[in-house]
Amino acid sequence: MSCSPDINRLVSDLAEMIAMPSENPPGHETEVARFVARELEPLGFEIAIAEYAPDRPNISATLRNGPGPVFAFNTHMDTVPVGSGWTHEALRMTREGERLYGRGACDCKGSLASMLEAARILATSRAAWSGTLIAVFVADEEVSSQGARFYTRDCPAIDFAIIGEPTSNAVFTAHKGSLRPIVLVEGVTAHSGTPELGRNAIYDAGRLMARIEAHHGGVIRHITHPLVGNASLCVTRIGGGKADNVVPDACELLLDRRLVPGEDEEAAKTDILALLERARQEEGIVAKVIGYKPTTGGATQTAPDAPLSVAALAAASAADIARPGPFGFQGACDLVHFREAGASGVVIGPGDLANAHKPDEFVTIGELADATCIYVDIVCRLMPPVVKG
Repeated sequence: MSCSPDINRLVSDLAEMIAMPSENPPGHETEVARFVARELEPLGFEIAIAEYAPDRPNISATLRNGPGPVFAFNTHMDTVPVGSGWTHEALRMTREGERLYGRGACDCKGSLASMLEAARILATSRAAWSGTLIAVFVADEEVSSQGARFYTRDCPAIDFAIIGEPTSNAVFTAHKGSLRPIVLVEGVTAHSGTPELGRNAIYDAGRLMARIEAHHGGVIRHITHPLVGNASLCVTRIGGGKADNVVPDACELLLDRRLVPGEDEEAAKTDILALLERARQEEGIVAKVIGYKPTTGGATQTAPDAPLSVAALAAASAADIARPGPFGFQGACDLVHFREAGASGVVIGPGDLANAHKPDEFVTIGELADATCIYVDIVCRLMPPVVKG
């Protein structure tokens, strides 16, 4: 079917949503969810808004159009905090030629605007496809994906899902996962005038960090995936000491372990524990994992030759995307949760990932329009109309 997005409406939708603060933390995605409901309910979508915590809602809009697969459009309603360094208003969209500036323009309210427009086009062109379309927009992707976890815990069976993230409308079929152990290094306190009477936890943490660096270089970085590259292990935070004149008896390290598709999270945890045990046996370093910081989730992939991947690549090529893919995200997103729920999924969206999370974040009007048509095209390729005999 032909696709003719309403450009003025696309731009207006994005402007309205940018003006609805949903910085995470704290999130407060309710206003965006209500906006989606107002736009899709008049078109026949069944609306459900469910909070996993106060003022932290997901919204799902379901349109049943005869027999056929269940297809989900998904992206997130939260954004990272505005931060500093902006030369444009962060929470009021600014248009300069083709560029639309504002927090969330690229990540991920641009994807949301294109998915809304695609849903409208499909709702008014029901003879062109058959099945069930769900537009599900979630909270909290930027911190720990609580919204997607909550939705997919008890969601209807979904055959196909497009996750909206800034990919310049190329097709991403895989992404890394993340694991963040909090490691406590234990020492023995003493007066700083007689440090030999204690055991300095910061010194031991330094020795442990050298082991972590060596383990990354010798083992972890050699775990690779053709689309997302190599796995990694590094220290991203450190804290210790309680007084200027006291030998510290504790030091905390935050580790960041990036997993590639095919790796098992429990195996990665076991590997880290083994690293700590070797440090104890060989150098007397006492260290233990005392918790894990929340992350977006694990790694995942959809096979490049899966029907959804093939359809997505064909749709991106038809839209003249110069490098359609398939590619893999270095970071993580909500695809993993839809994959764990049984859906085949890909990541596609307007905007350049290099602009995400930065001051003067922007998306172009052309990217919004192309994303809309790619979304519609994929649905029509995988959900053809029922032929009546």
